[in-house]
Amino acid sequence: MKRGFRCSAWLAVWVMLLGLMSCAQPGPGRGPDGSATEAAPLVWPKAPAQERIRFVRSVSGPKDWGVSRSFLRRAFDALSGRGEEVFMQPSAVAERAGVLYVADPGAQALWIVDAPGDRYARVTRVGEQALISPVALALGPGGMVFVADTGLKKVFLLSSDGALVRTIASPELERPAGLAWDGAAQQLFVLDSLKHRIAVFDAKGALLSQFGEGGEQNGQFNHPTHLTLDASDAGDTLLVTDALNFRIQALDRHGRFRWKFGKAGNGGGDFAAPKGVAVDSAGHVYVVDALFDAVQIFDREGQLLLAFGEHGSERGQFALPGGIFISSEDKVYVADAYNRRVQIFLGAIATAATTKENVK
Repeated sequence: MKRGFRCSAWLAVWVMLLGLMSCAQPGPGRGPDGSATEAAPLVWPKAPAQERIRFVRSVSGPKDWGVSRSFLRRAFDALSGRGEEVFMQPSAVAERAGVLYVADPGAQALWIVDAPGDRYARVTRVGEQALISPVALALGPGGMVFVADTGLKKVFLLSSDGALVRTIASPELERPAGLAWDGAAQQLFVLDSLKHRIAVFDAKGALLSQFGEGGEQNGQFNHPTHLTLDASDAGDTLLVTDALNFRIQALDRHGRFRWKFGKAGNGGGDFAAPKGVAVDSAGHVYVVDALFDAVQIFDREGQLLLAFGEHGSERGQFALPGGIFISSEDKVYVADAYNRRVQIFLGAIATAATTKENVK
């Protein structure tokens, strides 16, 4: 009887899989015969102005990143009624050597999607703790990654397969919301949104220093949300999204003020809900605005060079976007939270020079 039951179960799996294959319909980007169709390029600004930003692709889960499911996983998913695993509410993203990292507080998980290795991990526990609200990422040393959990008030260093390497916890941390790793100095900068300051830890998790306080003066913050190290100037500048002061502040690694730009408003170059901040290889500053559903690109004087995006769910449209990451190849990754996806663009701004045609 047991052998017959096993055979029947495997037969059911095969029937189910064959049924799923036979019922498959042409997906997005495919014609009635299932052949691929090519969508028109989506670029900013529109012709005849020179192209500066180009939409590349959208990623909603491991499958979109090129990771296949094994036969056993497909069989299990078919029996359990589970579909493809997808992101729920991505808030931060990073990429290195074909491995995509996504902090997803909606799924209470960190995704590690490894296209070269054709594998992925949906990390929901670190050591003995379940993740509650993983919101920020920073690429760490040796293929590792840092993830900040605001609910747990901790930062975790994880290996490339999601195993816990180190926990960074301190009574000084209340709401770790942003991370930046300085590989040269072997220091981790942790932005604390509730305490309006930045804490600096060494590679072993020891607290080295803190700077910043609540306020609206230079070097003060009002609920900052994101930060990044500017790799275009050898990592000597920290850029901070000073959210409720509606500005971007630049500090040196010791917290000394350098420059700032931004103000509240609803016009081009203004901020309504500034979130993620990143810098391309030419030193241009990209700022995500969750209420504008757009990414704005500035020079260091705060001049708006270009904006791209609008509200919606189509290519190049956003719904409450948050984090942003720019690779060394100037690929721009945006966590499109309420569209449950990461959108990828190719940045092509080669110089700071621009014309009025570049401003959307």
